[in-house]
Amino acid sequence: MTLLEVRDLKTHFFTRDGVAKAVDGVSFSLERGEILGLVGESGSGKSVTGFSILGLVDPPGRVVSGEIRFDGTDLVAAGEKTVRTLRGKRIAMIFQDPMMTLNPVLRIDTQMVETVLAHEKVSRAEALERARETLVMVGISAPDERLKSYPHQFSGGMRQRVAIAIALLHKPDLIIADEPTTALDVTIQAQILSEVQRLCVQSNTALIWITHDLAVVSGLADRLAVMYAGRIVEEGPTSEIIAHPFHPYTRGLIESVPQGKPHRTMLTQINGMAPSLLHLPEGCRFRPRCRRADAACLVDPALTEPAPGRGVRCFHPHLEARDEAMAS
Repeated sequence: MTLLEVRDLKTHFFTRDGVAKAVDGVSFSLERGEILGLVGESGSGKSVTGFSILGLVDPPGRVVSGEIRFDGTDLVAAGEKTVRTLRGKRIAMIFQDPMMTLNPVLRIDTQMVETVLAHEKVSRAEALERARETLVMVGISAPDERLKSYPHQFSGGMRQRVAIAIALLHKPDLIIADEPTTALDVTIQAQILSEVQRLCVQSNTALIWITHDLAVVSGLADRLAVMYAGRIVEEGPTSEIIAHPFHPYTRGLIESVPQGKPHRTMLTQINGMAPSLLHLPEGCRFRPRCRRADAACLVDPALTEPAPGRGVRCFHPHLEARDEAMAS
Protein backbone atom coordinates (compact mmCIF):
# COMPACT_ATOMS: atom_id res chain seq x y z
CA MET A 1 0.00 0.00 0.00
CA THR A 2 1.40 3.41 -1.02
CA LEU A 3 2.13 5.61 2.00
CA LEU A 4 3.86 8.56 0.34
CA GLU A 5 3.56 9.84 -3.20
CA VAL A 6 5.55 12.86 -4.37
CA ARG A 7 4.49 14.24 -7.74
CA ASP A 8 6.45 16.84 -9.73
CA LEU A 9 7.68 18.57 -6.56
CA LYS A 10 9.39 21.92 -7.10
CA THR A 11 11.05 23.80 -4.24
CA HIS A 12 12.84 27.00 -5.23
CA PHE A 13 14.88 29.56 -3.32
CA PHE A 14 14.31 33.18 -4.34
CA THR A 15 17.58 35.03 -3.80
CA ARG A 16 18.99 38.39 -4.83
CA ASP A 17 21.06 36.65 -7.50
CA GLY A 18 18.13 34.73 -8.96
CA VAL A 19 16.00 31.64 -8.43
CA ALA A 20 17.82 28.50 -7.24
CA LYS A 21 15.82 25.45 -8.32
CA ALA A 22 16.90 23.17 -5.47
CA VAL A 23 14.18 20.62 -6.23
CA ASP A 24 12.85 20.78 -9.76
CA GLY A 25 10.23 18.20 -10.74
CA VAL A 26 10.95 15.34 -8.33
CA SER A 27 8.52 12.40 -8.29
CA PHE A 28 8.65 9.12 -6.36
CA SER A 29 6.46 6.88 -4.20
CA LEU A 30 7.07 4.88 -1.03
CA GLU A 31 5.26 1.83 0.31
CA ARG A 32 4.73 1.04 4.00
CA GLY A 33 7.79 -0.68 5.43
CA GLU A 34 9.92 0.21 2.40
CA ILE A 35 13.36 1.84 2.62
CA LEU A 36 14.25 4.34 -0.11
CA GLY A 37 17.80 5.61 -0.51
CA LEU A 38 18.01 9.19 -1.80
CA VAL A 39 21.55 9.54 -3.15
CA GLY A 40 23.60 12.34 -4.68
CA GLU A 41 26.38 14.90 -4.22
CA SER A 42 26.07 17.85 -1.86
CA GLY A 43 23.71 20.40 -3.40
CA SER A 44 21.75 17.86 -5.44
CA GLY A 45 18.51 18.60 -3.57
CA LYS A 46 18.30 15.53 -1.32
CA SER A 47 17.89 17.32 2.01
CA VAL A 48 15.59 19.98 0.56
CA THR A 49 13.33 17.17 -0.70
CA GLY A 50 13.13 15.79 2.85
CA PHE A 51 12.53 19.23 4.36
CA SER A 52 9.82 19.89 1.78
CA ILE A 53 7.91 16.77 2.82
CA LEU A 54 7.97 17.92 6.45
CA GLY A 55 7.16 21.55 5.64
CA LEU A 56 10.51 22.73 7.05
CA VAL A 57 11.69 24.89 4.13
CA ASP A 58 12.34 28.42 5.40
CA PRO A 59 12.29 31.66 3.36
CA PRO A 60 13.59 32.56 0.85
CA GLY A 61 12.73 28.98 -0.13
CA ARG A 62 9.24 27.61 -0.70
CA VAL A 63 7.41 24.77 -2.41
CA VAL A 64 6.17 26.42 -5.61
CA SER A 65 4.25 23.49 -7.11
CA GLY A 66 3.66 19.76 -6.99
CA GLU A 67 1.96 17.34 -4.64
CA ILE A 68 3.13 15.52 -1.52
CA ARG A 69 0.46 12.93 -0.73
CA PHE A 70 0.92 11.27 2.64
CA ASP A 71 -1.61 8.53 3.30
CA GLY A 72 -4.00 10.27 0.89
CA THR A 73 -3.54 13.82 2.24
CA ASP A 74 -1.83 16.42 0.03
CA LEU A 75 0.52 18.15 2.48
CA VAL A 76 1.20 21.05 0.11
CA ALA A 77 -2.48 21.98 -0.17
CA ALA A 78 -3.33 21.10 3.45
CA GLY A 79 -1.28 23.89 4.98
CA GLU A 80 0.99 24.30 8.01
CA LYS A 81 -1.59 23.39 10.67
CA THR A 82 -2.18 19.92 9.21
CA VAL A 83 1.52 19.30 8.65
CA ARG A 84 2.27 20.30 12.26
CA THR A 85 -0.10 17.64 13.59
CA LEU A 86 1.71 14.97 11.52
CA ARG A 87 5.28 16.19 12.06
CA GLY A 88 6.93 14.32 14.90
CA LYS A 89 4.03 11.90 15.30
CA ARG A 90 3.32 10.16 11.98
CA ILE A 91 6.31 11.62 10.11
CA ALA A 92 9.60 11.93 11.99
CA MET A 93 13.02 13.21 10.99
CA ILE A 94 16.51 12.24 12.10
CA PHE A 95 19.02 15.02 11.40
CA GLN A 96 22.69 14.68 10.50
CA ASP A 97 23.67 16.44 13.72
CA PRO A 98 21.81 14.99 16.74
CA MET A 99 22.24 18.31 18.54
CA MET A 100 19.67 19.74 16.12
CA THR A 101 17.22 17.41 17.89
CA LEU A 102 18.58 17.54 21.44
CA ASN A 103 18.50 20.56 23.73
CA PRO A 104 21.90 20.75 25.48
CA VAL A 105 20.49 22.22 28.72
CA LEU A 106 17.69 19.68 29.29
CA ARG A 107 17.98 16.12 30.55
CA ILE A 108 17.10 13.34 28.14
CA ASP A 109 14.03 12.28 30.15
CA THR A 110 12.61 15.83 30.01
CA GLN A 111 13.07 16.04 26.25
CA MET A 112 11.58 12.63 25.53
CA VAL A 113 8.61 13.07 27.87
CA GLU A 114 7.79 16.48 26.40
CA THR A 115 7.93 14.96 22.90
CA VAL A 116 5.33 12.36 23.88
CA LEU A 117 3.06 14.85 25.64
CA ALA A 118 3.16 17.24 22.67
CA HIS A 119 1.07 14.79 20.63
CA GLU A 120 -0.70 12.51 23.11
CA LYS A 121 -2.75 12.95 26.28
CA VAL A 122 -1.02 10.47 28.59
CA SER A 123 0.39 10.77 32.09
CA ARG A 124 4.02 11.74 32.62
CA ALA A 125 4.63 8.30 34.11
CA GLU A 126 3.36 6.63 30.93
CA ALA A 127 5.44 8.97 28.77
CA LEU A 128 8.55 8.23 30.85
CA GLU A 129 8.01 4.48 30.54
CA ARG A 130 7.65 4.79 26.77
CA ALA A 131 10.89 6.80 26.65
CA ARG A 132 12.64 4.07 28.64
CA GLU A 133 11.34 1.31 26.33
CA THR A 134 12.38 3.24 23.22
CA LEU A 135 15.94 3.72 24.50
CA VAL A 136 16.19 -0.03 25.02
CA MET A 137 14.82 -0.56 21.50
CA VAL A 138 17.71 1.39 19.95
CA GLY A 139 20.33 -0.50 21.95
CA ILE A 140 21.00 1.86 24.86
CA SER A 141 21.82 -0.02 28.03
CA ALA A 142 21.02 1.22 31.57
CA PRO A 143 18.13 3.37 30.27
CA ASP A 144 17.11 4.65 33.73
CA GLU A 145 20.57 6.13 34.23
CA ARG A 146 20.74 7.49 30.66
CA LEU A 147 17.38 9.22 30.98
CA LYS A 148 18.80 11.35 33.80
CA SER A 149 21.82 12.37 31.72
CA TYR A 150 22.42 15.48 29.61
CA PRO A 151 23.35 15.31 25.89
CA HIS A 152 26.97 16.37 26.54
CA GLN A 153 27.44 13.24 28.67
CA PHE A 154 26.88 11.01 25.61
CA SER A 155 29.27 10.08 22.80
CA GLY A 156 28.35 11.06 19.23
CA GLY A 157 27.01 7.58 18.51
CA MET A 158 24.93 7.53 21.69
CA ARG A 159 23.48 10.97 20.96
CA GLN A 160 22.43 9.77 17.52
CA ARG A 161 20.77 6.72 19.09
CA VAL A 162 18.82 9.04 21.39
CA ALA A 163 17.78 11.14 18.36
CA ILE A 164 16.58 7.96 16.64
CA ALA A 165 14.72 6.95 19.81
CA ILE A 166 12.93 10.33 19.88
CA ALA A 167 11.94 9.82 16.23
CA LEU A 168 10.47 6.41 17.16
CA LEU A 169 8.53 7.53 20.23
CA HIS A 170 5.20 7.75 18.40
CA LYS A 171 5.85 4.74 16.15
CA PRO A 172 5.71 6.93 13.01
CA ASP A 173 4.57 5.69 9.62
CA LEU A 174 7.50 7.47 7.94
CA ILE A 175 11.01 8.44 9.04
CA ILE A 176 13.21 10.79 7.00
CA ALA A 177 16.88 10.32 7.93
CA ASP A 178 19.18 13.08 6.67
CA GLU A 179 22.69 11.55 6.63
CA PRO A 180 22.44 10.58 10.32
CA THR A 181 25.61 8.45 10.39
CA THR A 182 27.99 10.69 8.42
CA ALA A 183 29.89 11.95 11.49
CA LEU A 184 30.12 8.53 13.17
CA ASP A 185 32.91 5.97 13.01
CA VAL A 186 32.41 2.89 10.85
CA THR A 187 31.63 0.48 13.72
CA ILE A 188 28.92 2.68 15.26
CA GLN A 189 27.59 3.44 11.78
CA ALA A 190 27.15 -0.27 11.04
CA GLN A 191 25.36 -0.84 14.35
CA ILE A 192 22.90 2.00 13.76
CA LEU A 193 22.20 0.91 10.17
CA SER A 194 21.45 -2.62 11.40
CA GLU A 195 19.15 -1.37 14.15
CA VAL A 196 17.26 1.03 11.86
CA GLN A 197 16.72 -1.73 9.31
CA ARG A 198 15.47 -4.10 12.03
CA LEU A 199 13.11 -1.47 13.47
CA CYS A 200 11.60 -0.77 10.04
CA VAL A 201 10.87 -4.47 9.58
CA GLN A 202 9.39 -4.85 13.06
CA SER A 203 7.18 -1.74 12.98
CA ASN A 204 6.44 -1.61 9.21
CA THR A 205 7.80 1.94 9.19
CA ALA A 206 8.80 3.45 5.84
CA LEU A 207 12.20 5.15 5.69
CA ILE A 208 13.83 7.68 3.39
CA TRP A 209 17.59 7.52 3.93
CA ILE A 210 19.33 10.60 2.52
CA THR A 211 23.03 10.13 1.84
CA HIS A 212 25.95 10.78 -0.49
CA ASP A 213 27.50 7.42 0.42
CA LEU A 214 26.49 4.60 -1.92
CA ALA A 215 28.43 2.08 0.18
CA VAL A 216 26.19 2.82 3.17
CA VAL A 217 22.86 2.75 1.38
CA SER A 218 23.61 -0.28 -0.82
CA GLY A 219 23.12 -2.64 2.10
CA LEU A 220 20.19 -0.77 3.63
CA ALA A 221 17.72 0.45 0.99
CA ASP A 222 15.20 -1.55 -1.03
CA ARG A 223 15.19 1.08 -3.79
CA LEU A 224 17.46 3.94 -4.84
CA ALA A 225 16.69 7.33 -6.30
CA VAL A 226 19.81 9.10 -7.57
CA MET A 227 19.56 12.91 -7.60
CA TYR A 228 21.58 15.41 -9.58
CA ALA A 229 21.05 19.19 -9.74
CA GLY A 230 17.55 19.06 -8.29
CA ARG A 231 16.23 16.09 -10.26
CA ILE A 232 16.07 12.32 -9.98
CA VAL A 233 18.20 10.97 -12.83
CA GLU A 234 17.89 7.26 -12.05
CA GLU A 235 15.70 5.07 -9.87
CA GLY A 236 15.04 1.39 -9.30
CA PRO A 237 15.81 -1.58 -7.03
CA THR A 238 19.07 -1.07 -5.14
CA SER A 239 20.69 -4.36 -6.16
CA GLU A 240 19.97 -3.71 -9.86
CA ILE A 241 21.28 -0.15 -9.86
CA ILE A 242 24.47 -1.11 -8.01
CA ALA A 243 25.10 -4.05 -10.36
CA HIS A 244 23.97 -2.40 -13.62
CA PRO A 245 23.78 1.43 -13.46
CA PHE A 246 22.22 3.03 -16.53
CA HIS A 247 22.89 6.74 -16.02
CA PRO A 248 26.49 7.96 -16.58
CA TYR A 249 26.30 9.91 -13.30
CA THR A 250 25.26 6.84 -11.30
CA ARG A 251 27.99 4.84 -12.98
CA GLY A 252 30.51 7.54 -12.08
CA LEU A 253 29.44 7.51 -8.43
CA ILE A 254 29.82 3.74 -8.21
CA GLU A 255 33.18 3.67 -10.00
CA SER A 256 34.56 6.34 -7.64
CA VAL A 257 33.96 4.15 -4.55
CA PRO A 258 37.22 2.40 -3.52
CA GLN A 259 35.46 -0.49 -1.78
CA GLY A 260 35.91 -3.83 -3.56
CA LYS A 261 38.61 -2.61 -5.97
CA PRO A 262 42.12 -4.14 -6.16
CA HIS A 263 44.93 -2.43 -4.25
CA ARG A 264 46.56 0.50 -6.10
CA THR A 265 43.76 0.62 -8.68
CA MET A 266 43.15 4.13 -10.00
CA LEU A 267 39.64 5.33 -9.23
CA THR A 268 37.51 6.79 -12.00
CA GLN A 269 36.49 10.35 -11.26
CA ILE A 270 33.63 12.45 -12.58
CA ASN A 271 35.07 15.45 -14.41
CA GLY A 272 34.12 18.97 -13.41
CA MET A 273 31.79 20.12 -10.67
CA ALA A 274 28.05 20.10 -10.06
CA PRO A 275 26.42 23.15 -11.68
CA SER A 276 25.18 26.17 -9.78
CA LEU A 277 21.44 25.92 -9.23
CA LEU A 278 21.26 29.59 -10.21
CA HIS A 279 22.84 28.92 -13.62
CA LEU A 280 21.81 25.48 -14.82
CA PRO A 281 23.17 24.26 -18.17
CA GLU A 282 20.95 23.99 -21.22
CA GLY A 283 19.36 20.58 -21.79
CA CYS A 284 20.64 17.68 -19.68
CA ARG A 285 22.07 19.03 -16.44
CA PHE A 286 24.83 16.45 -16.39
CA ARG A 287 25.87 17.24 -19.99
CA PRO A 288 28.98 19.40 -19.20
CA ARG A 289 30.49 16.54 -17.16
CA CYS A 290 29.34 13.57 -19.26
CA ARG A 291 31.66 11.62 -21.56
CA ARG A 292 28.68 10.37 -23.61
CA ALA A 293 27.14 13.80 -24.27
CA ASP A 294 26.42 14.98 -27.81
CA ALA A 295 24.13 17.47 -29.58
CA ALA A 296 21.02 15.51 -28.57
CA CYS A 297 21.77 16.34 -24.93
CA LEU A 298 21.05 20.03 -25.53
CA VAL A 299 17.39 19.01 -25.11
CA ASP A 300 16.12 18.27 -21.58
CA PRO A 301 15.70 14.46 -21.32
CA ALA A 302 12.53 12.93 -19.89
CA LEU A 303 12.49 10.05 -17.42
CA THR A 304 12.17 6.81 -19.41
CA GLU A 305 11.88 3.13 -18.43
CA PRO A 306 14.59 1.14 -20.24
CA ALA A 307 13.86 -1.94 -18.08
CA PRO A 308 10.94 -3.01 -15.84
CA GLY A 309 11.00 -1.09 -12.56
CA ARG A 310 13.89 1.12 -13.69
CA GLY A 311 13.80 4.79 -14.58
CA VAL A 312 16.55 6.91 -16.13
CA ARG A 313 16.77 10.49 -17.39
CA CYS A 314 19.32 10.18 -20.20
CA PHE A 315 19.52 10.06 -24.02
CA HIS A 316 22.56 7.75 -23.96
CA PRO A 317 22.18 5.38 -20.99
CA HIS A 318 24.49 2.41 -20.53
CA LEU A 319 22.03 -0.06 -22.05
CA GLU A 320 24.72 -2.71 -22.21
CA ALA A 321 24.06 -2.97 -18.48
CA ARG A 322 20.42 -3.79 -19.23
CA ASP A 323 21.45 -6.44 -21.76
CA GLU A 324 23.86 -8.00 -19.26
CA ALA A 325 21.13 -8.10 -16.63
CA MET A 326 18.63 -9.74 -19.02
CA ALA A 327 21.21 -12.32 -20.11
CA SER A 328 22.14 -13.29 -16.57
